[in-house]
Amino acid sequence: MRVLGIDPGLTRCGVGVVEGTAGRPLTMLGVGVVRTPSDAETGERLVAIEQGIESWLDEHRPELVAVERVFAQHNVRTVMGTAQASAIAMLCASRRGLPVALHTPSEVKAAVTGSGRADKAQVGAMVTRLLRLDAPPKPADAADALALAICHIWRAPAMNRLQQAQTAQQAQTAARASRVPTTASVRKVTR
Repeated sequence: MRVLGIDPGLTRCGVGVVEGTAGRPLTMLGVGVVRTPSDAETGERLVAIEQGIESWLDEHRPELVAVERVFAQHNVRTVMGTAQASAIAMLCASRRGLPVALHTPSEVKAAVTGSGRADKAQVGAMVTRLLRLDAPPKPADAADALALAICHIWRAPAMNRLQQAQTAQQAQTAARASRVPTTASVRKVTR
């Protein structure tokens, strides 16, 4: 599985591509940051992010895009910029028919380090170790993007099994419902 991880942000949008399967060594295929000038208009910045992500999609051809789920912070301005960049990432992937997975920061930290409260340095150190890199990717947004891709590769098999179980349960419930006579049909038969 080849996953493009995206750590959304208006100024620095981390991107990283990881290939592999759960339980096997993973390979980093690319890592970087799409940058926009903080003094540019928001619309221009979003266009630049879109162009950057499209370039990564063209170059690396991922099977799936994993995006950090936006969470509430005290700084509304930061949350808005992050949400806008996140929407651009989801739009770019969806336009190409690529599935999009959202993971919270604590899910990513827990998957990569074993603790949902790990700091940026711990995430960077584990990404370096897991991908057998010489040094942690810089800036931290780039390491976070790789961590998102790793998280999804490792969590995907369990998420797929859960989705299949839910689908099977829904099918069973629907089948039972179609076999159970309704009150109106029972009255008709007994008259």
